[in-house]
Amino acid sequence: MELDHRDFLNTPPVKTVRFGGTVADTLAKHKKGDLKDYELLRHQLTDPEIKDAQIVNWLQEFRSCVTLLRKEHEQLVHAVLRLPWVGRSPSVVDEYLCFLSNLVSAQTVYLCPCLNMVVAHFIPKRVTVCEGGVDFSDSDDDDKNLPRNFEQCHQALQVISKYVPSTGRFLTPILLQKFPFIHKSSKTLECYVHNLLRVTVYTPSIRRDVLEIIIDKMLQLDVSASRSDIEEAEEGALQQLDEPTLFDMDEDLPPPASSMSHPVAERLDTLMAVLLTYIKDICQVHGSLQQTKDLYRDLLSVFDKVILPTHACSHVQYALFYLCSFRLALSEAFLEHLWKMVQSPAQAAVLRQTALGYMGSFLARAKFIPIVTVRACLDLLVSWIHSYLDSQDSVDKQFCDLDLHGPFYSACQAVFYTLVFRHKAILEGNMKRG
Repeated sequence: MELDHRDFLNTPPVKTVRFGGTVADTLAKHKKGDLKDYELLRHQLTDPEIKDAQIVNWLQEFRSCVTLLRKEHEQLVHAVLRLPWVGRSPSVVDEYLCFLSNLVSAQTVYLCPCLNMVVAHFIPKRVTVCEGGVDFSDSDDDDKNLPRNFEQCHQALQVISKYVPSTGRFLTPILLQKFPFIHKSSKTLECYVHNLLRVTVYTPSIRRDVLEIIIDKMLQLDVSASRSDIEEAEEGALQQLDEPTLFDMDEDLPPPASSMSHPVAERLDTLMAVLLTYIKDICQVHGSLQQTKDLYRDLLSVFDKVILPTHACSHVQYALFYLCSFRLALSEAFLEHLWKMVQSPAQAAVLRQTALGYMGSFLARAKFIPIVTVRACLDLLVSWIHSYLDSQDSVDKQFCDLDLHGPFYSACQAVFYTLVFRHKAILEGNMKRG
């Protein structure tokens, strides 16, 4: 049956092979206690071989009686929400979006089930793979239609948000709940994180929460693989490539893959690439100065809440460092933020020490920070160190106590670390000034 040139929204439902009465009649019988047609309808909706014309027919009928779909029809509505609409013909997708808009505007009790259904499509669908006579269930990472399918999901979320302005408040916990297990494939994690960041483009009110969700998961990967473990795995892989093989192959071999040998590092590297690309697009490609400032504030809030208290974090913090590289004002604002934290007696000593560690490493390794700024920060740190020493002169018992004087030792370490990496530039600057 040809449907390409058919205006399905303004024409009667397509006649399809079906059993039982209309949806309206079935709901009326259900209200009277007759469940036969109701169960038959649920069974037909779950048919794995359902055709596009049948889906359109059902959706049009459900739209006409959406006000009758009360809480007691929850199982039926869930059957409709499980219809395979993503990736189907444009007629199915358009009709399904219309059904969602009618449903959430008439029955807000189904808002969360609709959001759950859409977010569940943010990762590749699961397929069954047979290996050695054993069936394995895994994600279909090679589906070439993923970009199109994801775009349809975002269209659905935008439609829902249009009719329910408070969607973001209900969407955030669902995004966290649906986040894939961090040891899933890199492609699965990449798809989900990419889609979460895509949501923040048209729902900016939840961007800070979404960034917190993503960075928290990335930190779990970061701390589960130490830098030494990653370097050891990479060195082992290089040694295997350098070892002579038993046979010399005449034909050209394909170049080695760019993926990392350590599986956790590979996942983290993939997510870092997605996050850094998002930051670049917001700040440089499509963004303005105000958008850059807004993203900086969101990332700084996540840094204080999630990254700063995390021990042995080695990589994720570079997302904020990368953002600071776009404008000197951002780098100076970040250093000032850390310095205020160091000076605040209300902050826990361990957080002040960590802030000093980030301050020292940022000054030492960020080449985009000018020497003038480095010198100014060193002056602040050295002055604070001497003031701290002066305050200890009146103490009767003076001894090395890392717990008691932790911030002092961290400040000294920050100064030494900065001098190790920037002393040449500092001396050259002094010589140029005469």
